Amino acid sequence: MSNHNLNPVDFIQPHWPAPANVKALQTTRVGGVSNAPYASLNLGAHVNDDPIAVAQNRQLLSPYLPSEPVWINQVHGIEVIDVASNSGLQNADASFTRKSNVVCVTMTADCLPVLLCDTAGTVVAAVHAGWRGLCDGVIEAAVNKMPVPASELLAWLGPAIGPNAFEVGSDVREQFIQQDHQAALAFKPYDDHKLNDKWLCNLYLIAKQRLNNLGVTQIYGASVNEDFCTYTDAARFFSFRRDNVTGRMASLIWLAD
Repeated sequence: MSNHNLNPVDFIQPHWPAPANVKALQTTRVGGVSNAPYASLNLGAHVNDDPIAVAQNRQLLSPYLPSEPVWINQVHGIEVIDVASNSGLQNADASFTRKSNVVCVTMTADCLPVLLCDTAGTVVAAVHAGWRGLCDGVIEAAVNKMPVPASELLAWLGPAIGPNAFEVGSDVREQFIQQDHQAALAFKPYDDHKLNDKWLCNLYLIAKQRLNNLGVTQIYGASVNEDFCTYTDAARFFSFRRDNVTGRMASLIWLAD
């Protein structure tokens, strides 16, 4: 490990018409001090990377944030917490806040990060939408916790495994369709005849369907106007499906003063 200065060009800045006081940032794998297989900006403390390297990576990120992010222990569930009243590391897969300079964060390496804010700039949220949480309703749980009408929300979809890379079995497809029949549109057969019972799943489309069902129609980011496939873009992104042992990226959002 060596001294390193994190460059803003290593980040992805969400392109969405959020209010001026809503700040958001998406990290990539670039710009940190971790060694392979976590090279280099691994922000996950739970993936067996050197804890000193993770601490250094988080410190490199700190100049770009108003406060330490409120890290959560993600468990692929649908629990949503108000991080302004946070105490200690909590099990949750989404967080929100109405308090200025409190940073919501979700960490991913194929799962879909969803950032939310309202048009008036009074509340923000970060959602960890892996396929299990997405299927079970983590986006719905987060939107329902936000104290504004869903029609006033904007959503930004961050880097995730893309629709041409995410192979799943029929059991996963059936679970989604049981929740919402229109999810069938998000699956296409895998074209290798040797792989029976395999489908390609479009997490972005399912997230858009769920958001639309709630009344959220202002949706930006991945698979909408930008290409962020974590699996295929090894230079920029960590991918658990691709590498198994790997780091985690962070999607961060907060309200500025």
